[in-house]
Amino acid sequence: MPKLPGGPLATRPLHFIFIADCSGSMRGDKIQSLNHAIRESIPHMREVARGNPNAEVLVRSVKFSTGAQWHHSQPTNVEKFEWTDLSVEGQTDMGRALTLVADALKSPPMPDRALPPVLVLVTDGGPTDDFESGLRDLMAQPWGMKAVRLAIAIGEDAQKDRPREVLQKFIGHAELEPLQANNADQLVKYIRWASTAVLKAASSPASQTQAAPGGVNVPLPPPPQAGPASANDVW
Repeated sequence: MPKLPGGPLATRPLHFIFIADCSGSMRGDKIQSLNHAIRESIPHMREVARGNPNAEVLVRSVKFSTGAQWHHSQPTNVEKFEWTDLSVEGQTDMGRALTLVADALKSPPMPDRALPPVLVLVTDGGPTDDFESGLRDLMAQPWGMKAVRLAIAIGEDAQKDRPREVLQKFIGHAELEPLQANNADQLVKYIRWASTAVLKAASSPASQTQAAPGGVNVPLPPPPQAGPASANDVW
């Protein structure tokens, strides 16, 4: 068996990036629930990372409103990563957020031998800027193409045709659909799934050799059932 650079058990980086909507429509319970859901997921991400010592899980995040910027700019080992709460204002410049992520996934700085990145886009509506340009930038990068791209739609506005079409384009696979979170409990479930079950799948050695149906880069476990939402508990 030929030796791989760094040895057969060399640790491979796995970049996990939250792409979070901080526009004005996220004000109130939505942004509070998103902050809680991500913060609650971090200890579980650490457990997954400890279960696969051959993967180094590096976490960061982008926030977008009027413009986009890194919320956590440095890829940080999940053992040291701490979530900082998001605040809201402005529009929904999703395209600019994707361009930021595209720049981060260029090689370099991305190494040749890495595990598929995991990108989790969370939004409650459609983009107010040039989404198509941002998506082209992302998909022009080999690691953008190889990434596991997931989308979580928050609330009723995100169920409209345009927002769902945009999120489906971001995912890029007909077999995967945007996850619909209509209340805080559902959002927590979906963030937990994306940051644990999907992270575990992407960090598995099988993610380098197997292909899921439809050309998805990593075989993914089924998402959790959302559960019912009461009439008084819907965004």
